[in-house]
Amino acid sequence: MRYGFASVVLAVFVAFPAAHVAAQAPATPRAAEGKPNLQGIWQVLNTAAWDIQDHQARLGVPAGQGIVDGNEIPYLPAALAKKRANSENRATADPETKGYLPGVPRIMFMPFPFQIFQTPDQITMVFEYDRGVRMIYTNGTPHPRGPINWWMGDSRGRWEGDTLVVDVVHFTDETWFDRAGNFHSDALHLVERFTPTGTDHINYEVTVEDRNVFTKPWTMRMVLYRRKEPNVRVLEYDPGRMIDEAKAAH
Repeated sequence: MRYGFASVVLAVFVAFPAAHVAAQAPATPRAAEGKPNLQGIWQVLNTAAWDIQDHQARLGVPAGQGIVDGNEIPYLPAALAKKRANSENRATADPETKGYLPGVPRIMFMPFPFQIFQTPDQITMVFEYDRGVRMIYTNGTPHPRGPINWWMGDSRGRWEGDTLVVDVVHFTDETWFDRAGNFHSDALHLVERFTPTGTDHINYEVTVEDRNVFTKPWTMRMVLYRRKEPNVRVLEYDPGRMIDEAKAAH
């Protein structure tokens, strides 16, 4: 009788039909036109802003597991040398330390919340970090003719089933992927995929292409979590203003 209760519990879980368990999963919220409703306040729970690859803790940097498939980034030889130099000088060389917008995809995994607003023709993301705003046009219009150098690039989205697929081009080369010195050129091309899984999670993946820096495309993956605290709001974190105020004080 000592193991009677545990045995009964185990038997219940084994006998419980998997289909019934799946049926209990929360349904994905839908917009009026039937597409998944991505609206809400979201945030990552990872340390990718410091380093998108596996890394140990150091002063001011929490340890973390990487978000790069295979944990390897396929740099061209000259680009790898530049990445290493970036890393050595990261405290001052990282454009984010100057108060610049982090760019896409880095702003997606900064450790700050962001809010999604959705209409049939456009998805808008408002970020707490650096008051960033990102527009994803889902009305079928093409990218504008380039070359154009924008901090957040130009985003054009389409739905593939329940996945929002976003094509992003027209970048500046003045952003990095993380504080570890991983970088790109203005030839960066991203394909993002936002796939909701129930009400409170979005699987986010982004495939990176840049012929000037990498030998082949590579992908990052993570989960976006819905912030559910009562009265949660996207506030303001303006590093540029803080940097200017710090300089003025001295």
